[in-house]
Amino acid sequence: MILEIKVPSPGESITEVEISSWLFKNGDFVKKNQVIAEIDSDKATLEICAEESGMLIIKAKKGDILKVGEILCLIDTSFSKEKRNFIAPSTIKRLNQYKIDKKKIISKNKKYDAIKKIPSMGTKNLINRSFDITKLSKLRRKLSERLVSVKNETAMLTTFNEVDMSNIFFLRKKYKNVFKEKHGVKLGLMSFFVKSCIIALKKYPDINSMIDGENKINFKYYDISIAVSGPKGLMVPVIRNADTLSFRGIENTIKNLSNSIKNSTISIDDLTGGTFTITNGGIFGSMLSTPIINPPQSAILGMHNIVERPIVKLGKLEIRPIMYLALSYDHRIIDGKEAVGFLLSIKESIENPIKNLIGSEENLKNSFELK
Repeated sequence: MILEIKVPSPGESITEVEISSWLFKNGDFVKKNQVIAEIDSDKATLEICAEESGMLIIKAKKGDILKVGEILCLIDTSFSKEKRNFIAPSTIKRLNQYKIDKKKIISKNKKYDAIKKIPSMGTKNLINRSFDITKLSKLRRKLSERLVSVKNETAMLTTFNEVDMSNIFFLRKKYKNVFKEKHGVKLGLMSFFVKSCIIALKKYPDINSMIDGENKINFKYYDISIAVSGPKGLMVPVIRNADTLSFRGIENTIKNLSNSIKNSTISIDDLTGGTFTITNGGIFGSMLSTPIINPPQSAILGMHNIVERPIVKLGKLEIRPIMYLALSYDHRIIDGKEAVGFLLSIKESIENPIKNLIGSEENLKNSFELK
């Protein structure tokens, strides 16, 4: 029996995908539920599993663009490991139908050098001038298109501020071990910033909005997108209803979403929507940047690395851990006054977290759910 494996639908708005990798070769025996290929859509990478055990017959190669519903590969379920060089008549008939040479199925694939060596112009005396040419993945191409469209279609500006991280460091140092022991997740910086952003978004609602033609949509909920670097590039999963989550809830959600991206099991739903984005270039050592808005949102907060810097406190010079913050925003619906006020609100929350994020020292253990 020949089983057709077709391209599944990753989501309502997605009509085609790109084959990013094959994990088996033509003629390999695959087992039911084994991952045999990965496909890229505009938003995520999805795994394709064998629906039955048998011989794999690849119909489309890596890099091909297929529409949803098109045949990706075939599986001959009559084929077993013991019959590796035997092809059933029904299989031969189907191979002929798809114009696939049966000799290629039972023979080993030839390997070719992927590096293209092209003579360098004007560099006769130089050696080792080779380079690789690789096709951008569909995910990367779509990301490029979105970023360029943001630059061309929005009036994007960026405003900056700095924040003293001393009190956050104090709280994390005091509670991180017991928090990790009780909840199985680290008490990270991101939960403090998510909560600070929600407070600021409530004060400045236009930052939690988007333009739709001639209309402005102000969201009454807070779905916070978090930029996460994965094997296939930058992805932006969403923390739904972040305003209803505790510190533990936010950190657990981020951990689960990050693991899904690393394991290529993230779903389209996890990446869809979002009303405001936070990105942390500081984990890679970035001192300062102008983050690009994640469309159709209207603003994005950029966090950066934390460096000990000399600052003046009450007339005295002190060394404090300082982070630079950047807010990029669409000036068509967000005024500079709102953008500056938004960053000041975050600064106030981070520099005085007990008062602004937790409420009181007596409420600390309740906020971290340690009782």
